[in-house]
Order: sequence, then structure tokens, then C-alpha cells
Amino acid sequence: MSDNSNPPSPRKGSTTEHTLSLPDRQIHYTAAAEWQILYEREKPAAEMFHVAYLAKEQETSSRPLTFVFNGGPGAASAYLHMGALGPKRIYFGQNGTLPKPPVRVVDNLESWLSFTDLVFIDPVGTGFSRSLTDEKKSQDKSDEKANPDEKDKPKEVEFWEVERDLKSLGEFIQRFLSRHNRWLSPIFIAGESYGGFRVAKLARKLQQEFGVGLSGAILISPALEFSLLDGSDYNLTSWATLVPSFAAAAAYHDRARWAGEPKDFQAHLTAAEQFARKTLIPLLAMGDTVTPDERQTAYQQLADLIGLPLSLIEKQAGRIRIEIFARELLRDQQKIVGLYDASITAIDPFPDRQIYEGIDPTLDGLDRLFTGAINSHLRDTLKVETDLTYHLLNLETFKAWKFDLKGELRMGFIGAVDDLRVGMTLNPYMQVYITHGFFDLVTPYFASNHLADLMKLNPEIRPNLTLKHFRGGHMFYTWDDSRQQWLAEIRTLYQKAIA
Repeated sequence: MSDNSNPPSPRKGSTTEHTLSLPDRQIHYTAAAEWQILYEREKPAAEMFHVAYLAKEQETSSRPLTFVFNGGPGAASAYLHMGALGPKRIYFGQNGTLPKPPVRVVDNLESWLSFTDLVFIDPVGTGFSRSLTDEKKSQDKSDEKANPDEKDKPKEVEFWEVERDLKSLGEFIQRFLSRHNRWLSPIFIAGESYGGFRVAKLARKLQQEFGVGLSGAILISPALEFSLLDGSDYNLTSWATLVPSFAAAAAYHDRARWAGEPKDFQAHLTAAEQFARKTLIPLLAMGDTVTPDERQTAYQQLADLIGLPLSLIEKQAGRIRIEIFARELLRDQQKIVGLYDASITAIDPFPDRQIYEGIDPTLDGLDRLFTGAINSHLRDTLKVETDLTYHLLNLETFKAWKFDLKGELRMGFIGAVDDLRVGMTLNPYMQVYITHGFFDLVTPYFASNHLADLMKLNPEIRPNLTLKHFRGGHMFYTWDDSRQQWLAEIRTLYQKAIA
């Protein structure tokens, strides 16, 4: 057994001092951009990169501490770091539109640093986080002969599965709390997209297995139950949970036949939600037993709500995929709408082709902004010196990810809502906040609403769950108004959680 009393030194990080000037005050803080070693069977296994922003206040232990990560899987934390929560952020157009190059980084007046310390974590294989090479394993020729593909696999691959990923985050949080003497601080976790899935899982695991009590858990555009991400002829609910987001986008682009007059965005969404639950799900569930008149009436309602031609609704039998909607809503203008934010449009590069083959303006278009911003911030502002490439979105990680939970899958799908329910009952004081952008087609807001209504939470803890959605897409915080409204909401949540 190895002696852990003298662990190896991680890569050299950087600690710098800064000031964030807000309209009402100044916040003096330390930025620690460092690597932290993770262990497997008491042997160093990985170095996890993170950036911690710690305000200089006298009562550090009573100040909230929030651990933040993104999703993918395979995404670094740069999206929340440089898009919404950190002391610096990327400048976007007022409604999340992409600015022309070069990228601009500005002071973030809506940074959560005004009420919590922040730790942005890059899971292994993302950002600057890397697995440590096991020389014996990599040089074992007999293994290579038995499995010739093994030598070509990235050394981080052992971290690219659900349980190992969650374990690495739990271990990181434990070690950070010990190193910085923060075990008595109010602890929060926040994650976006698959990061929201991580938060739901960790709401249980951190408390049950790592002894970390949580004051709050924030799930941002989360994917909670993977069965809702892919509809089929037999899996019906996902088709319905998409309809309100389609209706929101159609209303934004003035393609909807409005549910009422005057044109009321929220009333239109309410009508779409009611249609999804009370009309579309029963219609799809009844299959061929539906009469032609009933089917035609429902198809016309759907066409009116989401702004697509009735003939297309009929052809798709009421099952509209996000790629079809993105291609067809503004086809007459030769434009496509974003999958991650359907309020954003782009010219369709292949308008004459039968199927959607264009880029996604809301994901592919963001890469240049976040890659430039995070590299500049880490290397120039925070003075991190490394030759490593910062992996913003590691597609190799995404493709190699293993979702196997050792028999815990339900009919082939993985989910996290049960873990969230257990976490909320383990700790009846923990506040849970789920939020989406109305125009996000990838993780639609109504899926979380639907799941929350199925959680059967005890009346004593149901008030601990908040659902609040904003104008914008997957990263609704790129909209100025939404980011400002969200800040006020989250500040109130923290005050409630630690009161």
C-alpha cells in the first residue's frame, strides 16, 4: 500500500488578487487557478483543474461556497464561468446575439461573487484537467497484444462514465473543503445541461456518501431523464414536452397563430402546455383508435401553436423533431433557427436539400467566443502558465461516455430525478432551483415542469423546489434582461437557504 503522507505535487497554478466594481460596492477577491490531485486506491489518478474566486471577507466560514460545472458530457466549466457567474463575462448582444470578432470580455455586474464564493470545476478530460499516466499500464505489451486498441484510447477514458465522474467530483469537493477550511460554510452546487444531471445525482451522493451537507442545488437547463430526450412511435411524452418550446419560438418569430388577442406570450405558452398534456399525449397514446376528425382537429391546433404548415404536421403524424422544426419554421426566408436557442437564426447553407444539414448557430457559433475568452482570461488575467490545450468541448469524451450504472438503468434509459427526490428527503432544508430558457429545444423547459409534477414530493418539502424559466435558450443568461432577472432570483434563493 502506498504512503499518501507525501503526495506528488500537482502542476504549478497561479494565485492573483482582483477587485470587482459593482454599482453599490467593491468586492476584493483572490482568484486561485490550480490543479488538485485525485486518487484511485491511494494512487494519484488525475489532476483536476479549477478556478476558485474567494472574496476577502472577515467571516469566510459563514460565506456561501458554490461549486460549478457544465455538462456535455465533455464540456468544461467555461460556459457558466465566462457566460454568467464569474467576475468577467463575454459581451453578447442584448438578446444573446453573437457579436462580430474579436471576442470582448467585460466586468460582470451580475456575477454571483456578490453573494457567494465560486469554484469552477473542469471534469477530467475537459479544460486543463488530465488523467495521470500509469507508466506500468501504458507499457504493458501483453495487454496491448490482447487488446490492440487499448494503446489508442485516451488515458482519461476511465473517468468518462457516470459513477466515476460523480465520484471524482465528490472527491474534489471533499479535498477542496479540507484544504481551504470551508467545511462549515453553506455549500451549494450548480450545473448546466448534463451538469444539471450531475447536480441531481450529487444532491444525493454528496450527502449520502461524502458527508457534504448542501444548502442548495441549482439545475440550469438540465437533462434529467434521458427517456425524454428521444421520442419514438412508442415513447410518446418527449413529443409533448417539446411543444411549448416550439410554441415559444413560433411566437417570438411571429409565426404562431396566437391562442388569444392581444398577442400574449405567456398565454400562448399556457395554451401550448395544456394542449401538450390534455390533447397531444392522449392522441398519440390512442394510436389508430383515434377518429379522423379528432386527429385532424388536434393537428390543426398543433399547427396553429407552433407555426408549421398543417400538411407537415400531418406528414409527421404530430411527432415533430427539433431538426425539422429548426429547418421549417423560417424556410421561406432560407433561414434556420438554433437548436439550443430557437430565437437565434442563421442562413441555411443548403436550402435546396431535402433534410437539415446546416450548422447550429447557437452551439457551433459560440465556440470562437468561449475559446477565446477563457484562454485570454486564464493565461493573461489569472496568469496561468501551461502548454496544455484548454478543451472547451471535448467531443472525444462525449462519444466515449459510458452511461452504464451497473443494472440501475430503467428499460435502457438513465435518469436522475429519483436521486434528487432522495436528496431532498435526506435534507429537508436544501433548496432546489430548476431553470430553463423558453427557446431551448435540446432540453425543453416543459420536460422539467412535467417531471416536477410527477415527483410526489411531500407537502413539507415541496416548497423547497422552485421552477423558473426565462426568455432565451440553453444559455438564457446571454440575454441581458434574463441574466439580471435570474441574478435577483438566485440571490433570494441563497438568502432563503441560509436564513
